[in-house]
Amino acid sequence: MSELRFTEDHEWLRVEADGSVTVGITAYAQNALGDVVYVQLPELQHYDKGAEASTVESVKAASGVYMPLNGEVVAVNDGLNDSPEQVNEDPLGEGWFFRFIPADANEVTALLDQDAYDRLIKANDDA
Repeated sequence: MSELRFTEDHEWLRVEADGSVTVGITAYAQNALGDVVYVQLPELQHYDKGAEASTVESVKAASGVYMPLNGEVVAVNDGLNDSPEQVNEDPLGEGWFFRFIPADANEVTALLDQDAYDRLIKANDDA
């Protein structure tokens, strides 16, 4: 498995062997949301960085999942339609949301690495 990258919006990204990038929400995010009851998956189309690509609803709140980089969504995790609880049970595995082809693959490495993301979480918890 390749190294994970993260956004300040608590999404994780993993570059796959075929160059696509898998996106999901972090354990921190799913824990803050509580029990996930519904996931609206994105359309297979181009999204600009920062656009709301998906929505996740929990017993506590609804939250957007944002496109981390400019790119084309090429696959969605249809398993979440019937089992949205996978987001809680396995957020970094079976709970992934979508895969996309980034317009510029080099931009993935500019996102937060694990250490930087851990510092972000600590700062959020200390605030």
